[in-house]
Amino acid sequence: MSDQWQAVALSRALGRKPKRVFFAGVPVVLFRDGQGKVAALHDRCPHRFAALSDGRTRNGEVECPYHGWRFGADGRCTAIPGLVGSLPHYRTRRFAVAEAEGAIFLSEGTPEKAPYVHCLQGQDVIVRHVTSSTRSTLIDTAENILDATHTHFTHKGLLRGLSAKRYTVAVEVTGGPGWVEARYTGEDRAQGVISKLLEGERVTTVGRYRHPGIAELEYWGPKGIVLATTFHLRQTDAHTVEGIGWLMGPKQGGLGYLKALAFKPMFRIALEQDRRVLSAALENARHAPVAKPVIGPLDFLREDIARIQAGEVPLAAATPRRFQIEL
Repeated sequence: MSDQWQAVALSRALGRKPKRVFFAGVPVVLFRDGQGKVAALHDRCPHRFAALSDGRTRNGEVECPYHGWRFGADGRCTAIPGLVGSLPHYRTRRFAVAEAEGAIFLSEGTPEKAPYVHCLQGQDVIVRHVTSSTRSTLIDTAENILDATHTHFTHKGLLRGLSAKRYTVAVEVTGGPGWVEARYTGEDRAQGVISKLLEGERVTTVGRYRHPGIAELEYWGPKGIVLATTFHLRQTDAHTVEGIGWLMGPKQGGLGYLKALAFKPMFRIALEQDRRVLSAALENARHAPVAKPVIGPLDFLREDIARIQAGEVPLAAATPRRFQIEL
């Protein structure tokens, strides 16, 4: 886990002022150094614990708002205003940081590879970014993104049609170290507004979870992927999950740009619908008596996601599973 990258902010959210994010339960200040590269330090001045993010960036260093102590990208204290004489060797913790495809990634360790960003990385596609914040747990949020069965109720009319008609769909669950996915075939065309406007004929739908908190959806037509989303999720406190998302699709000779104009606002509506459900469920779970949620027969990925979060290999890695459902 310590050598994994996690997306914590969009690049466009970091301007001239320092920015605070929470990573692995720790407040982190982001700022740009003298070369324009992102730096990440513990957001706490070691002097009197003031938040460095409440200060300012000065000549590529972050300045504490309390006494003006300044820190460079390596975490070393570079100035103590008013001091006469040599500067003591003070420093604050620094984090590994990377910037890729419009987002900023952090790690507690020293990853050997560049961050994994999304499922269409390196391809010539249209990309839109979204952010989210939900009162929930990471496993509930990830499962919600990948769960097909709730869409008939939470997203009726948007992702599913208004009628009660369902289709017989085959589901194959496979996995490996650090990932698990469910592949749905047999639903030729979903009847929701998003599907009718943006997808066309559907051959396969894939829902995938990747360590340490990446939930992906792929919608395939006869000629390839027609829509895809990749969400990087992280638990910022006991009751909050924040996400950085990529919405993607082919250019289709310019038609893709028109679709992108509709995709992002409609996707935000779906995000808000999910946010309300997850938040209400979290609040309701706090009432007595304390209980664990039931793992139902259609919750194909829940147990394997839990195993991945615990550092274990998902059961689907050794034994792929096949189901038939009505969707």
